[in-house]
Amino acid sequence: MSSTQPTKKRSVKSSRIGLRTTPEQEAIFRRAAEACHKSLTEFIIDSAYRAAEQALLDQRLFVVPNNRYQSFLELLDQPASENQGLRDLFSKVAPWE
Repeated sequence: MSSTQPTKKRSVKSSRIGLRTTPEQEAIFRRAAEACHKSLTEFIIDSAYRAAEQALLDQRLFVVPNNRYQSFLELLDQPASENQGLRDLFSKVAPWE
């Protein structure tokens, strides 16, 4: 049986970020990393990366042509219309309750 190298490509890590934490924050990070079976560095980088991606995804840019801008603002100012599907959904008990 021949041994094979994993095909997962590793990127070279050449940047460094320093962090200062309180002892309490460090303890929480270490406990969480252990719970996730990751090194402290892996845990912090993974968590920060996910948070950064989410922050960027939460940014919204709307481009509206000048001739449609006023119509767009009027639509935004209208009161929300009733959505029976959402009303039905929220009237049901959540499966975890």
